[in-house]
Amino acid sequence: MTLLEALAAHRLLAIIRGTDPAACARTAAVLLDNGISLLEVSLTSTDALDVLERVAASAPADTHIGAGTVLSAADARRARDAGANFTVTPALGEGVQASVDLGLPVLAGALTPSEVLAAHRAGATAVKVFPASSLGPGHVAALRAPFPDIPLVPVGGIGLDDVQRYLDAGALAVGVGSPLTGDAPDGGDSAELERRARAFVAKAVRS
Repeated sequence: MTLLEALAAHRLLAIIRGTDPAACARTAAVLLDNGISLLEVSLTSTDALDVLERVAASAPADTHIGAGTVLSAADARRARDAGANFTVTPALGEGVQASVDLGLPVLAGALTPSEVLAAHRAGATAVKVFPASSLGPGHVAALRAPFPDIPLVPVGGIGLDDVQRYLDAGALAVGVGSPLTGDAPDGGDSAELERRARAFVAKAVRS
């Protein structure tokens, strides 16, 4: 299954960002065990490349493991070498082009119509609408009007009760970080992480 197919099927991308590498890896395992098969490990996490390697080595073959906050060509290369099979950027820039050149699917960050079009023309598999919460689901719906064929994945400040609204607005999927992972990537409660994971999966599937 391609990344685009997986996003359309599961509609939920979990974003892991934390200060405890072992806890980040545990967070990934809990998310996978609870039905989330699209994971992004932000390169701003402590020892992020080691986390990526651990997660990629132990995850099922059909899991999509991405590297987030890819800003440069070096970031893209290191992410690929660590086992990432897609990348995510917060904005347009070198990381997008490098990922495309390496043959890695990329969710390229954009917010304005001009940026969305530029991301698409640069070869982005989908456009990460970021930060989504600054303008809300209405912005996604407004972008869908001129760009009906560009897949949009809003990210940033999306809580459980927001999932339905973004999907109804035309998002292909949503990307969720701390509202889903909580403090688990920093060594927090895995039981609460399990509860939140099940709730987000149920919301995405029902939507």
